[in-house]
Amino acid sequence: MAIGATIHTFDVQLSDVDRGVYESLTLRVAQHPSETLPFLVTRVLALCLEHEEGISFGDGLSGGDEPAVLVRDATGRLLAWIEVGAPEAERVHRGSMAAERTAVYTHRDPDRVAARWAGKRIHRADAVRLVSFDPGFVEAVADAVARRTSMSVSVTEGTLYAEVNGVSLSTAVHERAAA
Repeated sequence: MAIGATIHTFDVQLSDVDRGVYESLTLRVAQHPSETLPFLVTRVLALCLEHEEGISFGDGLSGGDEPAVLVRDATGRLLAWIEVGAPEAERVHRGSMAAERTAVYTHRDPDRVAARWAGKRIHRADAVRLVSFDPGFVEAVADAVARRTSMSVSVTEGTLYAEVNGVSLSTAVHERAAA
């Protein structure tokens, strides 16, 4: 018998002062059997930090052609391709060609992620954003996550403040170009 996905529910109060985004979100997130909890947390954080009309989780974990998170406009046109983890340069290249903007959110060492792309072809690499958090932040959030998670995410002046099931955490949001 195959192991199915684990469903997590996140009730998120999002307050991104830097971008002027204030939302209450209820996210039902399927954790693929091969997906780690830090990867899932990074997917949720990416969706929160990129939140805008038309955003959704993609089928990227199921081996599909979509990224972990994507944004489409009302006509279905792909506006943003948002990968999570340490995707191959070819996948980032394809996303950058398909969407107006591309970002990679990683819970890994961003220097190592970028080093894997060195010398490889990535369309508009200087416009691809590589976003990371302070070491240990994503793991601390993952430790506080349950199957049903109450979470507040606030972003102000490049700092992310999170309260996850009563645990308060913070991190700088580090951002750089892929190239």
